[in-house]
Amino acid sequence: MGQPCWGSRRLVPEETLAEPMRLSSGELLGQQLFDYVADCAADFMKTRKLEHKKLPLGLTFSFPCQQSKLEEGILLSWTKKFKVRGVQDTDVVGSLTRALRRHQDIDVDVLALVNDTVATMMTCAYDDPRCEVGVIIGTGTNACYMEDMSHIDLVEGDEGRMAINTEWGAFGEDGSLEDIRTEFDRELDLGSINPGKQLFEKMISGLYIGELVRLILLKMTKAGLLFRGEKSSALHTKGKIETRHVAAMEKYKEGLQNTREILSELGLEPSEEDCLAVQHVCTIVSFRSANLCAAALAAILNRLRENRRLTRLRTTVGMDGTLYKTHPQYPKRLHKVVRKLVPNCDVRFLLSESGSAKGAAMVTAVAARVQAQRKVIDEVLALFQLTREHLVSVKNKMRAEMEYGLKKETQPLATVKMLPTYVCAMPDGTEKGKYLALDLGGTNFRVLLVKIGSGRRSVRMYNKIFAIPLEIMQGTGEELFDHIVQCIADFLDYMGIKGASRLPLGFTFSFPCKQNSLDKGILVEWTKGFKATDCEGEDVVDMLREAIKRRNEFELDIVAVLNDTVGTMMTCAYEDPACEIGLIAGTGSNVCYMEEMRNIELVEGDEGNMCINTEWGGFGDNGCLDEIRTQYDAEVDEGSLNPGKQRYEKMTSGMYLGEIVRQILIDLTKHGLLFRGQISERLRTRGIFETKFLSQIERYFKDTPHIMFFLITLYLPQEQQEMVLE
Repeated sequence: MGQPCWGSRRLVPEETLAEPMRLSSGELLGQQLFDYVADCAADFMKTRKLEHKKLPLGLTFSFPCQQSKLEEGILLSWTKKFKVRGVQDTDVVGSLTRALRRHQDIDVDVLALVNDTVATMMTCAYDDPRCEVGVIIGTGTNACYMEDMSHIDLVEGDEGRMAINTEWGAFGEDGSLEDIRTEFDRELDLGSINPGKQLFEKMISGLYIGELVRLILLKMTKAGLLFRGEKSSALHTKGKIETRHVAAMEKYKEGLQNTREILSELGLEPSEEDCLAVQHVCTIVSFRSANLCAAALAAILNRLRENRRLTRLRTTVGMDGTLYKTHPQYPKRLHKVVRKLVPNCDVRFLLSESGSAKGAAMVTAVAARVQAQRKVIDEVLALFQLTREHLVSVKNKMRAEMEYGLKKETQPLATVKMLPTYVCAMPDGTEKGKYLALDLGGTNFRVLLVKIGSGRRSVRMYNKIFAIPLEIMQGTGEELFDHIVQCIADFLDYMGIKGASRLPLGFTFSFPCKQNSLDKGILVEWTKGFKATDCEGEDVVDMLREAIKRRNEFELDIVAVLNDTVGTMMTCAYEDPACEIGLIAGTGSNVCYMEEMRNIELVEGDEGNMCINTEWGGFGDNGCLDEIRTQYDAEVDEGSLNPGKQRYEKMTSGMYLGEIVRQILIDLTKHGLLFRGQISERLRTRGIFETKFLSQIERYFKDTPHIMFFLITLYLPQEQQEMVLE
């Protein structure tokens, strides 16, 4: 690593662990434990002169916890001789945080709670990216591994993977190991502080192996098979033979001598045969431990291979724990049995040299980085969060602009133009016949034949969609309308009606038009990427008629020109006569509604109603929305074909939302918060991030890492993808 690592280790007082009888308050005992941990942290920080720095903290807590997030853990049960009251079923992170806050001289923020197996896996994964399993064989035993999210019912989301803490020490509590548990396992369990619990751990881990050996030796001595049947008081004393003794007795060369010395310290007088027999007992007990651990690990490796549907799995297992590290024979026994049980897996065992604390620090470092990134990202996204007060203000300003647009005197200055459409009546269900319809409002152009029979439900439609190439959208007006007429001709041929008598036609033209009759529409200005020349200020119906004449193949009776919002309202009103508003939220954004004639100063007459095309996309062009416009809205506007125009539409419609997101991604990347600060050329391309991606991301990806993965695969070159995904 090349990095200094400082640490200090203090023993937890025995009375803190095993609930001293002189203290009766369970709450006080729990507080006592975490106060002690906080005291240790404070002492360490003062020793290292860190008390004036704000530091993130990761807690390796090697007991079963239910986690709903990284910085929370509800203790399910104590193991390994711990039995502090008032802690089970509580959040240990919250308890530690409160204890740390009682130290006014330090500033520590607990960002992560990890099990020691997870920390071990993270430590080893730092050195070997293939590491996806962590195993502890020490005082206790446990394992974790990376599971596919699609298999974890307890957590929402199907994409990616998550570390699962198996807590395999409790394996067998349902009776599934009874066929291999011995009388010695049962006697040890009955004498423990948690009978019936952690049965697998009690057959494997360092806290119990020495005691199993003692129980076996005691029975053999009682039977006269060892020490000439002469027992010592030490041999009768629980805990007198420790796992370190077992490891020492199994050493390759000095094991026999170690055995003699250890037995003599226990008050026994062993013969040469006694020493050999005791060595053999130690070997049997520790070998069983390695075999059981290997079988459980093989189950995890098989699951990983099956999850990936691989014929052969190549992976690394991170290992830690005093039994694994100090027992001279344990690692090779374990490795050999694992490879026999999973011959279709190439397994590398990697010892965690720095212990689980290093892994906890890594998890905390990532959490701190993500927290800092999230803070900046939240600040950016907060710009788009509108309060009720904001929305009420927008509503009131919109209403005021609508009033200006309806009055002769103020209409020229209004940003919401409120254009009369001369649509004064709604369909009543008596309409019949065949009609052609054109729909131009985006990059696609539709031609339809609509057949209306008797009754509101007897409508049949036939349509064909044609593309409008960019060079036509931004060419000349004559080229645009000639292309439209070519599409009409193709449709008439397709339907076999080109030679039919003149059909009445309605033209849905989804751009701001000033009308003084139903079949007249003067284009006010292009929107939504259109920029065809010689069109603004011209009657689009006349331009269509001229193009039809130039074609000279068919005749059409153009009866009406209308906005797409009007067309939407009329379509829905045919189904529901109560409909009197039409709204479009698509490539562009607009709304129309039925207004009372007496409120429309631009048209003579006070009787009845007329549909008003609001053209609300221009709302805010006078600066009235500047308080809620962001720098990203401004960048999108400045790079558009019509800077300063259609500002409301640019904040709401499908043509621009993807571009707003692209601008945000570029800004976050510049600040090093995404993609390691590397902006790909594709992401620099205007319009590359389409609005449809927003819905795809929101539908299939539920959190930031998955969204980032989606973006990486879309926009980074292959070599950058590999670097980021590491």
